[in-house]
Amino acid sequence: MPTCWIGRSAMPKPKVLIVSSKPDWHGQRLKTALAASGADPFITALDQCRFEIGADKTLLSIPHCQDQLPQAVLVRNFGGGSFEQVTMRLGILHALHRLGCLIYNPPAAIERCVDKSMTSFLLGHAGLPTPATWTTESAEHARHIVQTETAQGNQIVLKPLFGAQGIGLKLLTGPDQLPADEAVAGAYYLQRYIPSPNDQWRDWRVLVVGGKAEAAMMRVGTSWITNVRQGAACVAAPAVGELAQLAEQAAKIVGAYYAGVDLILDQNGRFSILEVNSMPAWRGLQSVTEFDIAERLVRDVLDRLGPAAGLRHGRA
Repeated sequence: MPTCWIGRSAMPKPKVLIVSSKPDWHGQRLKTALAASGADPFITALDQCRFEIGADKTLLSIPHCQDQLPQAVLVRNFGGGSFEQVTMRLGILHALHRLGCLIYNPPAAIERCVDKSMTSFLLGHAGLPTPATWTTESAEHARHIVQTETAQGNQIVLKPLFGAQGIGLKLLTGPDQLPADEAVAGAYYLQRYIPSPNDQWRDWRVLVVGGKAEAAMMRVGTSWITNVRQGAACVAAPAVGELAQLAEQAAKIVGAYYAGVDLILDQNGRFSILEVNSMPAWRGLQSVTEFDIAERLVRDVLDRLGPAAGLRHGRA
């Protein structure tokens, strides 16, 4: 595998790194859209990058970049890994940012969204509607929360603090259903369950790009877990009104250039923000969206680079 060593003297070129643990459907769509815009895209996983720091040099190794610092880094996904591995990968992004690269999304936004407790805190602190949420390392406190809530007729959703695609979610109706702390990596993230009106399992995903809600869909689940990867159907929805406004505000609060914002409608007809995803998948959304989502994302990346990139871009 060819490798380049990048130091402080590297000059920006119209080269865009797509960060992906594997060249999946999303990465290929982004690569095609970037190439059509005149960029020179390549796909690499962050676990293939590394640092070399010494008395006479401070270098960052990125495969396949041919001795050129990428002008932009489009983060598609991180891949699985330990806390230490994820921390190092974030460090790679911070280093690229320090070297002058546009990181899309910024590392700080990714950190805020990967940690669901911080996302919930930021939403609540900003006064945006979001379900009642508790995060604790104490199993005793977690049991007390579930006991108190379920005694009042509420159900509680237990989510992995770091998780995606509806994997690992549990709906609790009593404290006896709470798993041991080792099953949740020592951190309990608990959220009050919001039942959908008319007992329908549905919520909304809104894609925000460049501060604007560009596309939306309703996800109709076969169970209370409404992720597309868990079998939910995608239904086109207009990205307008309160739905769009809340999604745009949520993306701004976490500092994301683009985001997939999940919202749910409660039985009183009010929207609540469930999650903000800084590395959202959009294959399901693309199936009910007329324009090419990858092209829209690439347009925003290149607009942020500006005329100095020398690339073919512009709004239709």
